[in-house]
Amino acid sequence: MKIGVSYEAWKEAMTPQRRRVADRISELIDQRRPFVQATVVRAQCPTSARPGDAAVVLGDGSIEGFVGGQCAEGSVRVAALDVLEHGESVLLRVLPEDAEPFPPSPGSVTVVNPCLSGGALEIYLEPKLPAPELVVVGRTPIADALVGFGQNLGFAMTADPDADRELTTATAVLVASHGRSEEETIRRALDAGVGFVGLVASTTRGNAVVDSLDLNDEERAVVHSPVGFHIGAKTAEEIAVSILAEVVRAVRLDGLRARKSAEAGAVSAPVEAIDPICGMTVIVQRDTPHLVHEGVDYWYCNPGCRTRHESEL
Repeated sequence: MKIGVSYEAWKEAMTPQRRRVADRISELIDQRRPFVQATVVRAQCPTSARPGDAAVVLGDGSIEGFVGGQCAEGSVRVAALDVLEHGESVLLRVLPEDAEPFPPSPGSVTVVNPCLSGGALEIYLEPKLPAPELVVVGRTPIADALVGFGQNLGFAMTADPDADRELTTATAVLVASHGRSEEETIRRALDAGVGFVGLVASTTRGNAVVDSLDLNDEERAVVHSPVGFHIGAKTAEEIAVSILAEVVRAVRLDGLRARKSAEAGAVSAPVEAIDPICGMTVIVQRDTPHLVHEGVDYWYCNPGCRTRHESEL
């Protein structure tokens, strides 16, 4: 008896809209573009969304997919951009004006949307950030151990035995080449803007390599030599553990961030406005309802607010 279904069968059972979102998610991950995956987990009638409906929210505020009508979408857009900035998942509760309030709880955000059609929504917002890329330079047992253990930790590991890879997307470069092209590799990494450069070497040799580069204070702070925490490591695997522990600390505590690929492009922070009728925060997009009155721009969460405001002006 066969239990479970294949990924292909699961995907085939999706609605066309959900299948498009799944394909888009795979594409964005391959491109190393940060986004938020929004999934409806509860929908109370009357509402146009259903549990399982999903969308992706990009850094410019654009939404691809379906998580409700225009008013609900506006609330999702605002909350998703905050999730993308802070990197923490959130359960978004979107309630109509007369709904029973939810008690506050960690990991959730409640928004009262006075323009909602009447049904409440709960939407899980999950940031999908590119994994930090670690480039390992060298043909050594330590280099091999770094690549293997780093993959298990969720890093995007790249083996670069000959130190000839482009480094513009690297979060960290770990030089484990035991004397081969160390100075040149460190210099290339610094010139490429890499935020963490680790040199596998003894304290004496590491100091000699770093001193020969004549680094300024800012560059010296980026270079970790000898890289790795002191844990009494002796084997290649133990040394790799000590090095990756220092990289994890840099990511989790010191703010070392993954770098985007060239395909991700530069994304400007979207413009926010306040709907003068309902008071909702609005992310300005090409299709956002808009009105100019006496030289002043107004933006609205939906056409109804625009029409009402126009009649009152």
